[in-house]
Amino acid sequence: MNKKSRPRTKRTTTRSVLRLPDLEHAKAAVLDSLTSRDAQRGYRHAIDEFVDWYCSEPRLALNRIVVLR
Repeated sequence: MNKKSRPRTKRTTTRSVLRLPDLEHAKAAVLDSLTSRDAQRGYRHAIDEFVDWYCSEPRLALNRIVVLR
């Protein structure tokens, strides 16, 4: 029983562009996971400020460095 070996190929990951419904879905998922109303309010404010800032500057990708900035 000889198995034919296939050459290993690199899998390429496709980058997706986050659109407004995706951002709203992610935001809702985060906020729904919080039990405290104060925490929800604080997170909602922080997320809204981040999205406003991020959309105000031209960027190619959302990554850790951008989030930390």
